[in-house]
Amino acid sequence: MRRHALAALVAFAVTAASACADPPERVSTLADQTRVNVTIYNGGMALVHDRRRLNFTKGLNRLAWRDVSGQLDPTSAIVSEIGNARGLAVVEQNFDFSLLAPASLLAKYVGRDVTVVHDVPVPGRPARERARLLANNDGIVLQYEDRIETDLAGGHLSFAGIPNELRDRPTLLLDLESVKAGARDVDLAYLSGGLGWHAEYVGVVSPDKTHLDLNGLVTLTNTSGTTYRDARLQLVAGNVNLGPSETSDRLELPTPAPPPMGPPMQQENYFEYHLYTLERPTTIANGQTKQVELLSAHGVPIRETLELRGSPSYYSNADADLGDNLPVGAYVTFTNKDGDLGIPLPGGLVRLYENDSHGTSQFLGADRIDHTPRNEDVRLHVGDSFDVTARKKQTDFKAAGNCAYESAYEIRLANAKDAPQDVEVIEPLPGEWSILDESQPHRKTSSSTATWTVRVPADGSTTLTYRARVACPW
Repeated sequence: MRRHALAALVAFAVTAASACADPPERVSTLADQTRVNVTIYNGGMALVHDRRRLNFTKGLNRLAWRDVSGQLDPTSAIVSEIGNARGLAVVEQNFDFSLLAPASLLAKYVGRDVTVVHDVPVPGRPARERARLLANNDGIVLQYEDRIETDLAGGHLSFAGIPNELRDRPTLLLDLESVKAGARDVDLAYLSGGLGWHAEYVGVVSPDKTHLDLNGLVTLTNTSGTTYRDARLQLVAGNVNLGPSETSDRLELPTPAPPPMGPPMQQENYFEYHLYTLERPTTIANGQTKQVELLSAHGVPIRETLELRGSPSYYSNADADLGDNLPVGAYVTFTNKDGDLGIPLPGGLVRLYENDSHGTSQFLGADRIDHTPRNEDVRLHVGDSFDVTARKKQTDFKAAGNCAYESAYEIRLANAKDAPQDVEVIEPLPGEWSILDESQPHRKTSSSTATWTVRVPADGSTTLTYRARVACPW
């Protein structure tokens, strides 16, 4: 009887010990992956949905989810079963980002025994010796049975195994409680750094300078530490608040030549932002910069203008000479509507080209645009005119009392081209202002701006004069 009781007690103890023991670790790789979705935001942050088909045993399962981003934010990770099932619960999760390398292996073996292999035989010593690694600071310190040494010349270290906390690639370790055994689809969603995108545009201006063909490209960079194979790619344009960041380090990669273009992206409204979805899967390899097509628009009407812009500072100061060779800016404007346009344009760099008389495209200039909604103007400062120049001087200045000032100006515009040119003279005036006298009428284009459109004859010049009064200009 006592023998049976003792046998039952032993069996119970074995069962209890088995129940308390950690479950064996099972590894999930990209071979289990059935789908991956990557949504990249402005600012170098991305949301990854990694869906895999996995087998579970009933009870506690320890799963090493490999091939996640090396810049995964573990506090953002969410594990969920696909569908309406509620058969999985997360007990614990740990992100192992300490990757296997000689330095990290040495660091983990401090205080443990290693085998020293003498590649060059040492007289009186065996070819292999056990030693304890005491330190790894600016070199190693080894404690043998009879001595302590710091020099490993002519030899190397052999390790008994790889510590569990070291991984050959970033791994999320999950303890999952399953109500039943079997295969099921599981989605791991997490935020990650190391993924970024920006838009770039190329416009080719027509010979008569009335239209342009515009192509938009999205440049993607991946420095996250993993590859997203056949990913469903989505981009969010807008100022998304990503929360406080502990680091602002960003890696800028060179932009390669554009690859062959595929189908354009589809756009939809998303909260206060805009979401762009690539219609085909694409692989975003680690350490890669790639480009995909955003849009292609043909025959977009444009307006070319020449503009001379002033400064509000000289309306309350006496300064006779305001410049003998002032730049007259060249601008190209088009409206984001109709035809192949009319979708929200993500902010980015726009480069303009035009074919010369030999049919060779030449670079006109570039400007950066902000996020531009549909039906809004896109205005590009291409450069400054070579043949149209300006000279400006202050011809009179006086204080009018009660913090008011009167001043007069003369602006001479010269045109070396063989065709007349219109120049927009744009003057920002501070405080309360009025134009007292002028050689040609102005337009009040804003509460603090007066604008004159001045026609300058071919190979000639035109002089604009005006007198302004400003009150309380600060």
